[in-house]
Amino acid sequence: MSGLGYTLPALAAVAAVIAAELLVLRTGLFRRAAYWVSMLIVLGFQIPVDGWLTKLSSPIVSYNDRQITGLRFPFDIPIEDFLFGFALATAVLLLWERQRASR
Repeated sequence: MSGLGYTLPALAAVAAVIAAELLVLRTGLFRRAAYWVSMLIVLGFQIPVDGWLTKLSSPIVSYNDRQITGLRFPFDIPIEDFLFGFALATAVLLLWERQRASR
């Protein structure tokens, strides 16, 4: 396992989104309960869909095991998928809030 193919970019995406909020955008999104509830909703949909797509018994999407950590939870979902999901959903919400505040 090198993790360079998928793990490192996933971690970098999370770090970039958090840094963008804390250092540039400063929307206060992380302090809002509604944001954390929305992330739970995202997880509520991500887990069954991603679990179905990545199930080891019959994967639709497969990963090179040398490019991920190998940690899968739950339903064979690579943990890197959750990092990318967090980064994507958070980036969209941050940009939405920034745009809304500029009106």
